[in-house]
Amino acid sequence: MDFTPSEEQSAARGLAARIFGDLSTHERLTAAGTGTDAELWKELCAAGLPAAVEDIGLLGLVLLLEEQGRTTAQVPLAASCVYGLLAVAEHGTADQRERLLPGLRDGTAVATGAFPARGRVHLAEDGALYGAVPWVPWLRDATHVLVADTDLALWIVEASPPGAEARAPGVTVEPVETTAPWSAGRLVLDAVRGERLGNGPEAYAAVLATARTAFAGLQAGVCAGSLARAVHHTVTREQFGRPLSTNQGVLLRAADAHMDTEAIRVTAYEAAWRHDQQLAAEEQALTAAWWASEAGKRVVHAGQHLHGGTGADLDHPVHRHFLWGRQLDAYLGSGGEVLEELGLLLADSAQGDAS
Repeated sequence: MDFTPSEEQSAARGLAARIFGDLSTHERLTAAGTGTDAELWKELCAAGLPAAVEDIGLLGLVLLLEEQGRTTAQVPLAASCVYGLLAVAEHGTADQRERLLPGLRDGTAVATGAFPARGRVHLAEDGALYGAVPWVPWLRDATHVLVADTDLALWIVEASPPGAEARAPGVTVEPVETTAPWSAGRLVLDAVRGERLGNGPEAYAAVLATARTAFAGLQAGVCAGSLARAVHHTVTREQFGRPLSTNQGVLLRAADAHMDTEAIRVTAYEAAWRHDQQLAAEEQALTAAWWASEAGKRVVHAGQHLHGGTGADLDHPVHRHFLWGRQLDAYLGSGGEVLEELGLLLADSAQGDAS
């Protein structure tokens, strides 16, 4: 394995770091409230970053999402790239790629996914989709939603035509506020005609593994940003005439947070690298999701605690890392749930090898 970024990946990461650093400021995030920063999204698309993901691969996307996570930038980069651009590029027909990819590349179309599937959407005998999903990230921004039915077949549902105000017939989106400001919504489908994508459960499993890897990379950035703020605070804040960072308890807490962050990062890198090399990556994606869920919670809690009372102040930016870290934990699945799925997968694999 070689996780060294290519020249193209490094250039894309550097550009993303500059754009996020310049535009995803505390003041702009405050002004955005719980919605998307539309101007920042336009800037990212104008710079060609979503379009670049097809060339820089999943590992390159993870690097971009790390930079987003550091600043908790409120844009649908992960969702649109995973459930739209990569899903269509890897599992779509030639016609689907020709029709859908241009809009996803330039940002005029935004995709999201009703993942993981919970058996809430079913395909009726008339070929229409019915059901509801309690919350879908970035749904209020989406023009297309990737939905899995009870048989784990994937369907592309048009939530709204690009640039249109009204929703597509049979599609209802009800705003939902989640822990993190992800422009989420409740999705209701009533006799909706979807467009089939891929070959059923195999495509669903591949997209889910890609999503877990990408959102784990986003969590690595969220944790790195939280830790960087905690380090700055404890180095500059004094108590009893010396910096807080000189206290052994503070040092040990920060060191543990650093190791947890690195574990999230390296497991996400491994899963992404295997995906790009067209190697089996489901186990690695689950491993990355487990670290992002379990360790991610520890890191953002540490970031809050090391800030003391300041961490509870909504005027201080560190609280956003806490909210994002907890939301990503919930989205990826609790650590126990993910670990159970990983254990079953490993047991099935061992049984298969034995037979």
